[in-house]
Amino acid sequence: MTESSSAVFVSPPFAQGAIGEPASYLRKEFVALTAPRRATLRSTAVGLIEPHLNGAVVGDEVLAPGWTSYRHRLIVSTHDVTDRIVVGANTVAAVLGEGWAVGRLGWEERRHHYSDRPAAWFELELEYDDGNREVIVSDTSVTASRGGLGANSIYDGETYDARSEPVGWDRSGFDDSDWVQVEEFDWPLEALVDPIAPPIRRIEELAPVAVLRTPRGKLVVDFGQNISGWVRLTVDGQRGDTITLRHVEVMVDGEIEDETLRTAAATDTYILHGDAPETWEPRFTFHGFRYVEIDGWPGELSSDAIRAVVIHSDMNRTGWLKTSNPQLNQLHSNAVWSMRDNFVGVPTDCPQRDERLGWTGDINAFAPTAAFLYDVRGVLGSWLRDLGIEQQEKGFVPWVVPDVLSTPSSPTALWSDVAVSLPWALYREYGDKQILHDAYDSMSTFIRQVAGLLDDDGLWSTGFQYGDWLDPDAPDDNPSGGKTDRHLVAGAYLCRTTREMADTARILGRTEDAAEFEALADQVRGAFCREYVTPNGRLASETATAYALAISFGILDEAQREHAGDRLAALVAQAGYRISTGFAGTPLVTDALSSTGHLAEAYLLLLETEAPSFLYPVTMGATTIWERWDSIRPDGSINPSGMTSLNHYALGAVADWMHRTIGGLQAIEPGYQRMRIAPQPGGNLTHAELTHTITEGEVRIAWRIEDTHVCVEVSIPANTTAEVVLPLHADSQVVEIDGGEHSWNYEINAVVRPVLSLDSTLREVSDDPAGWRRFTETFARHYPGVPLDGRAPEATGMSIRTMLEYVPGASEELRAELAAALEGSTK
Repeated sequence: MTESSSAVFVSPPFAQGAIGEPASYLRKEFVALTAPRRATLRSTAVGLIEPHLNGAVVGDEVLAPGWTSYRHRLIVSTHDVTDRIVVGANTVAAVLGEGWAVGRLGWEERRHHYSDRPAAWFELELEYDDGNREVIVSDTSVTASRGGLGANSIYDGETYDARSEPVGWDRSGFDDSDWVQVEEFDWPLEALVDPIAPPIRRIEELAPVAVLRTPRGKLVVDFGQNISGWVRLTVDGQRGDTITLRHVEVMVDGEIEDETLRTAAATDTYILHGDAPETWEPRFTFHGFRYVEIDGWPGELSSDAIRAVVIHSDMNRTGWLKTSNPQLNQLHSNAVWSMRDNFVGVPTDCPQRDERLGWTGDINAFAPTAAFLYDVRGVLGSWLRDLGIEQQEKGFVPWVVPDVLSTPSSPTALWSDVAVSLPWALYREYGDKQILHDAYDSMSTFIRQVAGLLDDDGLWSTGFQYGDWLDPDAPDDNPSGGKTDRHLVAGAYLCRTTREMADTARILGRTEDAAEFEALADQVRGAFCREYVTPNGRLASETATAYALAISFGILDEAQREHAGDRLAALVAQAGYRISTGFAGTPLVTDALSSTGHLAEAYLLLLETEAPSFLYPVTMGATTIWERWDSIRPDGSINPSGMTSLNHYALGAVADWMHRTIGGLQAIEPGYQRMRIAPQPGGNLTHAELTHTITEGEVRIAWRIEDTHVCVEVSIPANTTAEVVLPLHADSQVVEIDGGEHSWNYEINAVVRPVLSLDSTLREVSDDPAGWRRFTETFARHYPGVPLDGRAPEATGMSIRTMLEYVPGASEELRAELAAALEGSTK
């Protein structure tokens, strides 16, 4: 930040109520005797600010200055306004709203987390050809009044009365004799900082896909996509006509449903001036929505009169994946949209309800996916600075950053350890050691804090843990009460983070620290294995999450790992290839399967469509990732738990596996200086194309299977190298390539599978994941709850036909259905 002159924070002397105070309008006139060589406007607010100069809004940012740990870091926006200055009278002005600093945040119905009223700060620097410099600043000479913008709230929306807007208020010559003088506002000027992250902007506009009349006669606009943003409308009506816009994610039984909003009103109101067609959109709110119910629209609503405006941090897109399966493409699109909708300045959990907080667990689970899809160095780098500052101030890593919770956050796996794993994920993606350097104190402080909490056996066995949050088998009223031991989850994650910490210290040349953290990593891994792992690799918690963690975090030796992979595959099969994992296990379960030789099972899990599954929401019309696997139930009703967001990106973390396995791209060295390209086709996929922009340029991988022929095309940037493993190729030799374009065409290495029938043994069927799935599903329809174990000793020699002779009441209908199921599995 350039050191300011005499600018101070100023606040209008209006009384502040409990809920939704009207916005304030500020103005200050000045005279420019000559045209400046350069004019620069810097502005920020405790609250939200929209700067104006000579009758027009400055810049294209929205919701400035965003949300940070305001007392420590308050972002200052800088704009070149040279062409806006006129010789003679000029006016610098602003609209000032509540935003995150003053309005209510969180489900606890609390306001004023940072301030009891909004305040503005600005300086307009004029540089002249003769070397002189003049600075117009915010001070007590600024005047203030109310205007058309009334109550404004992040959660509840805003009200705008066009009749009350003072005409020309932001231009020179306006009569402000009845405006009041502002008061100086105490705020630490050392908190003013330049931005690291890109600003929040209007990114895209969506036209309606349908204009509906509900059974109750309500007018509803469907934009076809769940977004973060607001509606822009153009309307012609009578003075005083009032239009009310209610924003929701979903409709149930033909009417809008606000269950997923909880107490957030998400309602905007526009009162017409009435002179001519008028266009309006909100300034100081945003909503998570797909549908808008409109009351009070004068006349017929044309679809051309309304647009949904998508807003989020203006990040560059860097990753794309498209496959031959439309449902997988929609799943991937849902992950992309949920990320966009939850990167409104801060990586939040959801954009619609009375929460929208920077939960650490969500971004920790999703970080590798986020870093592939967009360049997140700015947004997440800024967020990590806030995390480190608040950690230092409070003595713990908050569960939400910025922290507005009323109670302290205890050290917790997957949530608090984002302090370690997020910088590590960003380093792996971008190859920049500075990321680790900037985060090192925060990372090491967290690890040493947890090391001090270990019991005498070296286990993280005490304290609150979220466990496998939102395991689908957890009670609706206890989302942390999943079936995997929560301290096993904590211990497994500690094995990962201590190893990442040791590697970080080594990379940064901190030799003594590296030795300390290496020893700690060995200690916690040994303690975990003694407590939770048998010598053969069986886990104390017989759950998919437990095995996924132990496999993916490198806790097991090779022999144990193979056995654990078999157990995981069996558990996934027993669940009918439906999801049985929560936040802790879901990002890892497909990886754990495919890395232990169970690629077919991983694809069966990915492609399942019955609830709970990755594709079930897609079959229900989802356009974003849901918080719960059954946020909308098969009958169309909303899960009544009170936590049913339809826009949570965390469970979309499977996209990372899709990028590396379907697309085939994985970094060998940080930043993809050297990479591995190894697509692994499976399921019903016949082609896929991945594109990823890395520091050196663009990587493109495309593969296609046509009958018995495979075509692979690869392009990588200059100054990079790759090892390529060609899919379904008879020769498993690794091909080394340099920068440039490469292609291969060859005949498929067909895998001959035995033709399954009633004469196959139970073991032969269980060795074919697709066959086993069809067989067990068919059998369960006739004999629900009767277990089938294809790995039992007696399953090796007995045919299914013989087995059925011992099944009481086995009908010819059952035999026919099983025969058809087995035949279908080989096609």
